[in-house]
Amino acid sequence: MKKHILILFLSFGFSSLALSQTIKPAIGFNFTDIVASGDGNAKGRAGWQLGASVAFGEKIYVEPGIFYQTKSAEFSSSSNLSTGDLNADLKGIRIPFALGYNLIGNSESTASLRLFGGPSGFFVTDTGENVNKDDINSPAWGVFAGAGLDIWLIFIDVSYEWSVTDIQTSFTNIDFGKTNGLFANAGIRIRL
Repeated sequence: MKKHILILFLSFGFSSLALSQTIKPAIGFNFTDIVASGDGNAKGRAGWQLGASVAFGEKIYVEPGIFYQTKSAEFSSSSNLSTGDLNADLKGIRIPFALGYNLIGNSESTASLRLFGGPSGFFVTDTGENVNKDDINSPAWGVFAGAGLDIWLIFIDVSYEWSVTDIQTSFTNIDFGKTNGLFANAGIRIRL
């Protein structure tokens, strides 16, 4: 059984190389939403990302990507004065893996409308001055869903990600909880 699964996986991998390929460099913004518990007020701030993905397929496609991303969170405690305010400025590598479907058009069309979703991992490289990197979960896992619009060489993608991993490993008085986020990317499509 394991041999059959391996053969199927390798066949899919090699056949996807023969499919239509599109390289998609992009830049965008993200808005973090903190789902926290405990005493205090947690909120996310805007961040940005820069990277690229490669789409394989026409009507149905797979699209792995890699992005350098920044995101920020702020926590203020109303009852514990010793905690004070805490800012977490996270930087790292986000690796999304999307499975998509072109509702209108396909990868070869001048214009198309797409739906996509899949898992992602965020690997923290820096936490800023206020937070110890060892206190942050890395990688942080999530799942996302979104839509995209392609017009000629330009594309715009908007997606929402639900975190399945708490942001911190342990804080004594603060529970940042999970970080959900809205992502908006724009870039160009380079068809191979």
